[in-house]
Amino acid sequence: MSALLTELALTTPIVQAPMAGVSTVALAAAVCQAGGLGSLGLGHLSTAQAREQIQQLTAQTDRPFNVNFFAHQPALPFPAREQQWLELLTPYFSEFQAAVPKNLGSGYQSAVNNPELIQMLIEEKPPIVSFHFGLPELEAVQQLQQAGIRVWGCATNLYEALALQKAQVDAIIAQGVEAGGHRGLFDPHTDMHMGLFSLLPVLKQYISLPLIAAGGIMTGSSIAAALHLGADLAQMGTAFILCPESAADAMYRANLQSAKALETAITPVISGRPARGLKNRMHSEIHELIEFLPDYPIAYNAAKALHAAARQHNNAEFAAHWAGQGAPLARALPAADLMQLLKSELQVALNH
Repeated sequence: MSALLTELALTTPIVQAPMAGVSTVALAAAVCQAGGLGSLGLGHLSTAQAREQIQQLTAQTDRPFNVNFFAHQPALPFPAREQQWLELLTPYFSEFQAAVPKNLGSGYQSAVNNPELIQMLIEEKPPIVSFHFGLPELEAVQQLQQAGIRVWGCATNLYEALALQKAQVDAIIAQGVEAGGHRGLFDPHTDMHMGLFSLLPVLKQYISLPLIAAGGIMTGSSIAAALHLGADLAQMGTAFILCPESAADAMYRANLQSAKALETAITPVISGRPARGLKNRMHSEIHELIEFLPDYPIAYNAAKALHAAARQHNNAEFAAHWAGQGAPLARALPAADLMQLLKSELQVALNH
């Protein structure tokens, strides 16, 4: 049994991934109550909204949980480039008789240089705070830890993991290229595209911190394989999207249960940063136009506006339907039932 499993008093080594816009208080609570670690993706919310979600989850479970925030370098507005991007997208908006946005505005807040967010977390004391795209400044990490909060970081390669270890985080999420959603890259231009089962043994050799495996894990046998390669826990996102407790809409669920699940791809054109989702026209057509891509998360506003226009016509070809390479294995079960099934599959795999 891993030290992390004992430390968090989990009965199963499963972390439900913090999927911004898809994870809910109900989903996280159900996973926690079933003996796993539930998570909330809160990076897309204001500090006040994030506080409210943490309070709601605290009221629903006395078990440990994880809340996740983005630690990207704050976006630099570049109006000329943003206008060029909107011009390139104009024919797509026209296809749905929709007006092109006048401008793209700003995007999500970052945890970097954000004392208000750090102070809120210190006050609310969620058991674990994880960061994607790097870390906030070292002082913020230390303040959280001094308040009794565990801090986790995400690494897609050894260099990122070494930087996280140097910052003395409490654990590292090892994210393979198979994972759905945003790549946790510190620098979006330097992706080594390492698969999880290559990444894990490399990190295990050079990193002394606990490791949480993420990327394409959908079944108990995959969890067992990750544990065998040195992971303490397995993080699963796509596996939970079809649970009734998730916030995924009907189109997302239908696509994930169709032949579309067989092909996922990574593109930066949806948000401004590389992310893996069910392949659609964003990946096949708009990906070819990325010469003028605005910064993350400003670019996201363009994609959201285009998706909203297409959705009026029951078209999901411009959606951010994030999913990992294990998408065809997703199961539509209540979270408690899925957890029970994963536990039994894991036991079978470990006993072989």
